Amino acid sequence: MRLIDGKKISAEIKSEIAEEVKKIKDAGKKIPHLAAILVGHDGGSETYVAFKIKDCAEVGFKSSMIRYENDVTEEELLNKVAELNSDDDVDGFIVQLPLPKHISEQKIIEAIDPSKDVDGFHPANVGRMVIGLPSFVSATPLGIIELLKRYKIETSGKNCVVIGRSNIVGRPMSILMSQRGIDATVTVAHSHTKNIKELCSNADILISAIGSPGFIKGDMVKEGAVVIDVGTTRVKSNKTKSGWKLKGDVDFDQVSPKCSYITPVPGGVGPMTRVGLLKNTLLAGKLKN
Repeated sequence: MRLIDGKKISAEIKSEIAEEVKKIKDAGKKIPHLAAILVGHDGGSETYVAFKIKDCAEVGFKSSMIRYENDVTEEELLNKVAELNSDDDVDGFIVQLPLPKHISEQKIIEAIDPSKDVDGFHPANVGRMVIGLPSFVSATPLGIIELLKRYKIETSGKNCVVIGRSNIVGRPMSILMSQRGIDATVTVAHSHTKNIKELCSNADILISAIGSPGFIKGDMVKEGAVVIDVGTTRVKSNKTKSGWKLKGDVDFDQVSPKCSYITPVPGGVGPMTRVGLLKNTLLAGKLKN
């Protein structure tokens, strides 16, 4: 079993991005600027946005954060999105999800200018990705593809099972894995799949993104499989200062002895999601210049 080290690979990519930013700066061009809108005080969102700001500083991007309380109206948020759309200094921006229930996430996503949609959630970017045109790809799937490539994991002709069908991870992941150059044969499983154990146990590459801690057990994975754990569920813990810890979808102790490669939680896919956002922001800046 070989551990797929997302921290190590993300550090390598951040170093490469920093070099590109240095060249942009030395050429007298505008450095990329990422903005983030954060609504409320969700612990996971707070942590994630803080990491994004830190990442921007590490690679030399400009960053800014716009905060709102939970009682912000949908109209106020849409007005801010329109403002960022027209701000020439901002190359890309994100609206951190989830949003309060009185705000339509889809309406906010569709209001974002596709050329600044560095989360890759806008239907225009999703559509372009589906038919293989250049686009901003959702950060988590983008990061996973990067991990597979950098670890030189064979994907062509392999049986890939993606568990989960969200618009953020599962759906785009399944499409990317089937595209030319990756060439896997993909099956998508979800909460209504009846033979999920059988499907998983036949997978050469198993990607789990269902948010159910420890769902994937040892008897669901075949010998030599590559297992990518996207799950990051916060569970209570009396062993950490914060009172919680992250748990993946995969029962690591049971599954890891059977794998050829596996991602840990934390330290696997998470850092690569953040790098995916940086890569999209760099691309947005380049396209604009």
